[in-house]
Amino acid sequence: MTRAEFMTFFRDDDKLNELSPDDRIEVFKSILLGSSDITKELIDSVLSDYSVSILEVIEIDNEK
Repeated sequence: MTRAEFMTFFRDDDKLNELSPDDRIEVFKSILLGSSDITKELIDSVLSDYSVSILEVIEIDNEK
């Protein structure tokens, strides 16, 4: 599958609805390149998008 084909699939709600919850979790868990992609802002945004109010992300400064 080419990048263009993947993005067309990803942007098509009907096609996305063909994915099982497990499929969606697998894609979500594997799509980012590495730890530098996972930021507090990203996690906060995901939690907000899915109306998850029982979790809070705390950023720790490892340079101390």
